[in-house]
Amino acid sequence: MKLGFLTACLPDRSLEEIAAWAAAEGYAALEVAAWPDLGDRPFTATHLDVEGFDAGAAERFAALFDQHGLTASSLAYYDNNLHPDPVERSAVNAHVAKLIDAAALVGIPTVGTFIGRDPQLSVAENLRAAEKLFAPLVDRAGEKGVKIVIENCVMEGWHPDGYPGNLAYSPELWEWMFDLGLYLNYDPSHLVWIGIDPVEALRPYVDRVAHAQAKDVEVFPERRNRYGWPGKAVVREDPWDVGWWRYRVPGLGQVDWRRVVDTLYEGGFDGVLSVEHEDPVWGGTEDKIKTGLQVAHRTLSPLLVA
Repeated sequence: MKLGFLTACLPDRSLEEIAAWAAAEGYAALEVAAWPDLGDRPFTATHLDVEGFDAGAAERFAALFDQHGLTASSLAYYDNNLHPDPVERSAVNAHVAKLIDAAALVGIPTVGTFIGRDPQLSVAENLRAAEKLFAPLVDRAGEKGVKIVIENCVMEGWHPDGYPGNLAYSPELWEWMFDLGLYLNYDPSHLVWIGIDPVEALRPYVDRVAHAQAKDVEVFPERRNRYGWPGKAVVREDPWDVGWWRYRVPGLGQVDWRRVVDTLYEGGFDGVLSVEHEDPVWGGTEDKIKTGLQVAHRTLSPLLVA
């Protein structure tokens, strides 16, 4: 297993700069942010632009990673593949297809995205739509030797009432995804706050985990007693402000990383564990973000077998 991080936390730095810093800090892999360049959106970045990505660009990309002794674990584009606006939905789906082609060209094993959700439709209706939508993408990926991985993020901010906006948040939905030929980008932090044991949930499905993310979560039970599981309801100016929990870098929250890593090893996972830095305490400035990544490295690296 290798330790990496998702580059989206450093949106203003070039991939060349990030690769040099990562290697110097002892990281072995990068999960490369590959959102389309549509302006300033939180937790997104365009460190690989797939528009016009050709053999020459693939060679330069591979040379950069070889230069620093890094592995490119995945291309990351986490957006709503079931967006209620058909034009926006089509654009998201088309970008996933482009990422599959780019990943195949440069030899990256996985492309990461979300199932998403149309909040105007029932879960059952969304699942039926997703089955049709993902079939050609899975076929395309399979033909090119790439796996599509779905992160189990709840994406509560996508739903007007704070309910799950990404239909991949539970083992029940993972089994549905696996039947479609999709894989899991496992992130334990999301399971903790929705009341699912992240280790027991993981154990039966390690063979379907093609990529894993390392993000922690800090829970405040006394606040949950006020708001309940969905979070703030009366005044919620920020759709992502649930009010009773927050993301942290590994080691500063409630995730038991020894059990998580041990379970991954026991199940035969030998891929990349990628730090996803969304910690508000160690965020806001580049120096703080890099410190957060250093904390995560100090927490996780002793748990990985060299």
